[in-house]
Amino acid sequence: MAIVWSESLTALDWQELENLYRVAPLGNKNARDLETVFRNSRYHCFAHEDGKLVAAGRALADGVDTSYICDVAVLPSHQSLGLGKEVVQRLMKLSAGHKKILLYAVPGKEGFYQNFGFLRMRTAMAVFENPAQAIERGHVFPD
Repeated sequence: MAIVWSESLTALDWQELENLYRVAPLGNKNARDLETVFRNSRYHCFAHEDGKLVAAGRALADGVDTSYICDVAVLPSHQSLGLGKEVVQRLMKLSAGHKKILLYAVPGKEGFYQNFGFLRMRTAMAVFENPAQAIERGHVFPD
């Protein structure tokens, strides 16, 4: 497996990225929306094998205070090979110097991120477009 890493959006196939997120599975995110969020993110990380996109992630960052790692995805055929770990490590390295690095984990995946030093927050809160779905998926807890 010869993996080629990139941080560039220049030659990225947005349809291929859409497919990655759908099959990873990280939800149905359309190519146009993914292009918007990746272009508005300070850091990006992509892994290609034989020209095929197999892993991706991004971080929103302000350059000083906070970097937020999000949308880490790996093709199912390439999961458990260390690619997700490498994406997170690369985004953390790019985020070095920020006072804090945050991330939002899929419920059940918290242990994966704890291996990088991430700790649970007691004060994190969120407003979701679909609160009922967020509660059902375990992302937030109703009071």
